[in-house]
Amino acid sequence: MAVHQIDPLRDPRWSRLVERHPASSAFHTQRWLEALRRTYNYEPVVFTTAGNAEELENGLVLCKVSSWLTGNRLVSLPFSDHCQPLVDDPAALHVFLNYLEEQVRGGKYKYAELRPLAAFDAATEAAAHVAVDGSFCIHMLDLRPPAEALLQCFHKNHIQRKITRAKKEDLKIETGRSAKLLGDFFRLMLITRRRHGIPPQPIAWFRNVLECLGEHAAIRVAYKGEIPVSAIFTVTHKKTMVYKYGCSDGAFSSMGGTPYLFWDAMQEAKKQGLEEFDFGRSEIENEGLVNFKGHWGTTRTNLHYYRYPFAAPAAAPQGKGWKMKFAERVCEKLPDACLTLAGKLLYRHVG
Repeated sequence: MAVHQIDPLRDPRWSRLVERHPASSAFHTQRWLEALRRTYNYEPVVFTTAGNAEELENGLVLCKVSSWLTGNRLVSLPFSDHCQPLVDDPAALHVFLNYLEEQVRGGKYKYAELRPLAAFDAATEAAAHVAVDGSFCIHMLDLRPPAEALLQCFHKNHIQRKITRAKKEDLKIETGRSAKLLGDFFRLMLITRRRHGIPPQPIAWFRNVLECLGEHAAIRVAYKGEIPVSAIFTVTHKKTMVYKYGCSDGAFSSMGGTPYLFWDAMQEAKKQGLEEFDFGRSEIENEGLVNFKGHWGTTRTNLHYYRYPFAAPAAAPQGKGWKMKFAERVCEKLPDACLTLAGKLLYRHVG
């Protein structure tokens, strides 16, 4: 089988494949790819076996990440939790992976990284010479049961009581894509990322996602009076709502704003006829986040990222190294403007 490359932003066949393929997600869409291009200047490309005059039956979408700092590479996809190859035929998948290997071996790219939702089997890994480069977990919630039944499945102390507390605190939720909501969301994101010792992604990224995805993206902010206390950012595709970002002011954490926002999003998803809530990727070592997502009665599965060529990392030291600790302390002390600038400068090189 011959492999062809197409531009998914200009070729309408890609959008048609994404719309009809059962494994597609919000991250495959032309809208998401355009947001990546606008913000980070990543060039998307799709590998397919279809010729110019043929409708697409398969496709592997990647972004060309060009960076003087971290090298040139192919990633499927940057800043996306998962991106399943839209390939039903195992033979076609092997052809794509072999073609990807050829692209890297040609010297133009430092490496290629794939982030499928479903793990490759051992035979595919061996044939494509890829190896697991990172392991995470993902939580999914079935939204089809009645709302009351869903609520009863949530952890009584960590979720149900938090939602009740938020109501007693008279927290108000605003949902939309306005400049005010984006500004309040980003201020909370600054607080949260500073707490974690890392800079936020540039506000242009969130603005572009909102503009490109339109009604398929939303910000929810919980307010105590006029004060924003927590916020979440979600995107939708077909029958799934995806939690992508969350942030909060730790001074108000006891009010239950974040669980209240999740529950509000789930109820809205049900009204729209959606059937699944994707809680997004979690690092397995982040026990607090993993437990939080598990408290919603979710189904947890492993998520593996693959890389070619694979270079085994050096043995990691126990706990955080001094460089990481130093970087976190610097981020904690930086003024908002400097922390924001750091994110604007660095994230396009991360991909």
